[in-house]
Amino acid sequence: MSVIVAEQLTRRYGSRRGIERVSLNVPEGVLFGFLGPNGSGKTTTIRVLMGFLRPTTGTARIHGLDCWKESHRIKSEVGYLPGDLRLYPGASGNDLLRIFGTIRGRDLRAAGTDLAEQFILDLSVSVRKMSRGMRQKLGLILALAHRPRLLILDEPTASLDPLMQDILIRHLRELAAAGHTVFFSSHSLSEVERLCDRVAIVREGRLVADETLAGMREKAKRLITIKWQQGVDLSAISVPNFLEIHERDGRTWSGSLHGTAGQLIEWLHAKPVADLVLGRPDLDSLFRRYYEHGATEP
Repeated sequence: MSVIVAEQLTRRYGSRRGIERVSLNVPEGVLFGFLGPNGSGKTTTIRVLMGFLRPTTGTARIHGLDCWKESHRIKSEVGYLPGDLRLYPGASGNDLLRIFGTIRGRDLRAAGTDLAEQFILDLSVSVRKMSRGMRQKLGLILALAHRPRLLILDEPTASLDPLMQDILIRHLRELAAAGHTVFFSSHSLSEVERLCDRVAIVREGRLVADETLAGMREKAKRLITIKWQQGVDLSAISVPNFLEIHERDGRTWSGSLHGTAGQLIEWLHAKPVADLVLGRPDLDSLFRRYYEHGATEP
């Protein structure tokens, strides 16, 4: 079942484009990464999904509900963390849990306290006395406390230290394993690679990729290093078309593999190889190609 469905979603700010003809289909129970550089349209898309912005054209639905016309019903259920989180300065974490619990019609104090222990946050401290990282943790607790079927998080790891990022990622994985859906935006390639099942990439307001991470790994080149034995006439070795050599340093060649590992091994069979290093799929280069060129194919 699809939790989020956006069709040809466009949002303009006067003559300036926010997003253009963005279509998304987010299945239930996935960790869905919405990736792109700053200013690419990630936050605009999320604000349209949450009903804070009305689409210029196109439609968006969450759990079958229209994101603009029925946004009040969506907001009552979805766990949401905005990228520009603002909380009442005079309120403590405990105060906000009570307020959010009243709004949602359920008692969030026990779940919030448990989450605060995981994120190491003192809920008695007022927002004005919290650091930026503490406020981010509080925002996450408020979004997570009612265990929503859908979480929409805009740059959730911003201001979190590496330990807290690990705790958050572990918690999100547990939610997805229990059938919950997580949609989060990020500009961090490594963060998406660590967490996601599926990735959509947006650049300059347009969607340039949308597929599983496994599918992207199949497309990505693999970095290789070949070290030849001493005394080999390297000029006599012709490079096949599925292999690109970027650097030749004495007996060591470094490059990228465009074909399969089987093709490489077959080509190297009976050749005087001293050592071979076959790296992981180079997703970083693949993502950067989408970022820099906006290509629909890498």
